[in-house]
Amino acid sequence: MSEPIKHAARASSPWWAKAMVIMGAIVMVISGGAAVATQISLNLVNNAVPTENLLGDQRVETEEGADITGPLNFLVLGTDERVGAEGLARTDADIIVHVNEDLTEVSMISIPRDLLVEIPSCQPACETKLTEAFAYSEDWGESFQNTSATITDLTGIEFDGGAIANFEGFLDLVEELGTIELCPWHEITSIHTGITYEGGCNRYDKDAALDIVRQRYVWDWDEDYANGTWGDFGRQKMQQQAIKQILIEAKNQGYHRDPTKAVSLLEKFGESLTLDLGNYQLTDMITQMAGVDPNAMLSIGVPSTAQEINGTSYVVTHEGEEQIAAEALYQAIRDDKIDEWVCANPEWYKGDNMPDCTTATDTTGAEGGESAGADDAAGDTAENTSN
Repeated sequence: MSEPIKHAARASSPWWAKAMVIMGAIVMVISGGAAVATQISLNLVNNAVPTENLLGDQRVETEEGADITGPLNFLVLGTDERVGAEGLARTDADIIVHVNEDLTEVSMISIPRDLLVEIPSCQPACETKLTEAFAYSEDWGESFQNTSATITDLTGIEFDGGAIANFEGFLDLVEELGTIELCPWHEITSIHTGITYEGGCNRYDKDAALDIVRQRYVWDWDEDYANGTWGDFGRQKMQQQAIKQILIEAKNQGYHRDPTKAVSLLEKFGESLTLDLGNYQLTDMITQMAGVDPNAMLSIGVPSTAQEINGTSYVVTHEGEEQIAAEALYQAIRDDKIDEWVCANPEWYKGDNMPDCTTATDTTGAEGGESAGADDAAGDTAENTSN
């Protein structure tokens, strides 16, 4: 195994913004319902977001024109470069979006961008941070496939589609919605602006929302360390909370029922992302996946913790409990049993709404299943996210 490749820290747009853009694009569209699909031009919808063959021969094979059947897995990558830009780039977001067999539930599994992984191609290194896998080629399709192959090697999960997104689209979306609700679990003071935000749920405009969600070092209270929401793990939880609230707000404002607003939203997304849906069309997603509810979306972090190796900070899935839980998570995604895994491993759950664990069978994870950790993982704001 080669020595992990090192890179000096560099400034970049926060990955959470790209995650929000792409999750908004996928989940907002698929939760739109037949009302929109029957009122606007199919071509207008299908052409609103650029498509490209990102996965190549790594995509799960489907027949053209076939009905969408679950479960489905999409690979979502966010970069700090504009979609379509030339040159090498790295990812700021690496997310597996899992849709269940009934096409009614969506789960987001965030893989840390600094996770130490083995890259099958050994480009740019055989062992390095996951983000480096995208720095494979100036051709982003090749870079996407290098990242996809790396994640498949790690998890055993193959992908039905994927997407690349950048930062600007989220800014436009929050501005269009006006405000969104965010629920910091304790008071924080921004290290960027000096503004103090109280704990609990409040509505925030674009600038305030961006300020809150990009915070990392403010999550350093005793409760953060006790609950596993310290540092970047706290930022990830706020990022995924914001994704969900954006989708909820868009639905509350009727974007899924108003054809004009729906197309406008799609066109805004289209400026900042590229989709690979294989043989599926965007309109297929609308009509066959109308039951997706943003309120019920699950947000999960891959079991791992930070570690310094040769002077460089990585995130590592360590042998023992972390590795057991991570391998059980990957198996749960493959088997479409994510609810069961969350109930068995609540300490790694980052969402604000737990699935119904009274009916879940504890078949995943080795040490999990203790309900005492669920409150820590779910946070104190679960009741506030349903709007």
